[in-house]
Amino acid sequence: MSKKVAIIGAGPSGLAQLRAFQSAKANGEEIPEIVCFEKQSNWGGLWNYSWRTGLDEYGEPVHGSMYRYLWSNGPKEGLEFADYSFEEHFGKQIASYPPRAVLFDYIQGRVNKAGVRDWIRFNTAVRDVNFENGKFFIKVHDLPNDRVYTEEFDNVIIASGHFSTPNVPEFDGFESFPGRILHAHDFRDALEFKDQNILIIGTSYSAEDIGSQCWKYGAKTITVSHRTAAMGHIWPDNWEEVPLLTKMDGNTAHFKDGTSKEIDAIILCTGYKHHFPYLNDNLRLKTANRLATADLYKGVAYVHNPALMYIGMQDQWFTFNMFDAQAWWARDVIMGKISCPEKTEMVADVIARENAEDSGEDDYDAIWYQGNYIKELIEETDYPNFDVEGACQAFKAWKGHKKINIMTFRDNSYKSVITGTMAPIHHTPWKDALDDSLEVYLQN
Repeated sequence: MSKKVAIIGAGPSGLAQLRAFQSAKANGEEIPEIVCFEKQSNWGGLWNYSWRTGLDEYGEPVHGSMYRYLWSNGPKEGLEFADYSFEEHFGKQIASYPPRAVLFDYIQGRVNKAGVRDWIRFNTAVRDVNFENGKFFIKVHDLPNDRVYTEEFDNVIIASGHFSTPNVPEFDGFESFPGRILHAHDFRDALEFKDQNILIIGTSYSAEDIGSQCWKYGAKTITVSHRTAAMGHIWPDNWEEVPLLTKMDGNTAHFKDGTSKEIDAIILCTGYKHHFPYLNDNLRLKTANRLATADLYKGVAYVHNPALMYIGMQDQWFTFNMFDAQAWWARDVIMGKISCPEKTEMVADVIARENAEDSGEDDYDAIWYQGNYIKELIEETDYPNFDVEGACQAFKAWKGHKKINIMTFRDNSYKSVITGTMAPIHHTPWKDALDDSLEVYLQN
């Protein structure tokens, strides 16, 4: 096969794509030449923790939004690789909510086994992607050697994620607030906010989790300000939810319901933007953060140019295994096993998916919507079948446990949809587990 394929990003989505091609090669198939460009010095994407914020050592925007002490906020049974179980990697079943270091180790285990590291060019930032005369021309910057060069490809797969470019609103009085204001993207250590009164703006998962981290590591109070509706969990006594912030007056936060509170630090959990500054306008995905992305046939192939693929651009209940399903499907399109239809049919597919998502009434409908999407892609490829329904049920149970107690939901366990083994209860309740290292987590 004379094709040459570029993968942009070596996080979970890009690594899924590398594994997809490697699995075909292991089956004796001829695969394209694969080149993966990764801006960071190591693989793992957001799971590759860095203390850095703002700019990295080369002046590039820091990609990572990962913070110390992060634990999975959903059960691992919903993200387990169908071809590489947690039991295979760790030699035993582990508890259902691993911290970052454990999940990063698991992600690395599969790609180390696959032997795909040589396909990745690390410390290489993509500057520009053009499409001319049926070919993609990618200009990249070799950062350590300060060398810019251009390379030609037949296909491009965008796997650079969409949780690294923060959406940062402004409120009256921010310019004179004497404390720290930061976006969740730059949050690194909850201990920084010990004994402080924290204001969190937003009701996303990052608001829920960063607030929980600050509570766990000793913040004095946590106040969460919402634009439309409160999260509504049963919070600890030093936690409250209030309507949207209207202004800051020195340290005093004023809210839409007329209440006010003295605040020491403000954390903006206000979401992220799909941001691809290296793509020309005619190649750049423009979509809201939703389950049915705009302009992607089967959620993967760009309808305006299906030689261009996007992996992991959806809002997510499922993560690693959904990226796998997409990567196997993208691989088979590129290798000629699956054909994309005419543009009108691809656009109709996008519209149908959007309508199906919009017809859902609640989060449970959304979970099964995405589960069915994964099953649809798997049925068209040789990705190993797994119990998607069981994973959906794990997510359903997870939501129920959060409603019971938002600070103890991680103390529950679920059954692996790959091996059928029940996860053990972790040796230490989450609220008391202050050491999130791999070594301590894996103790029996």
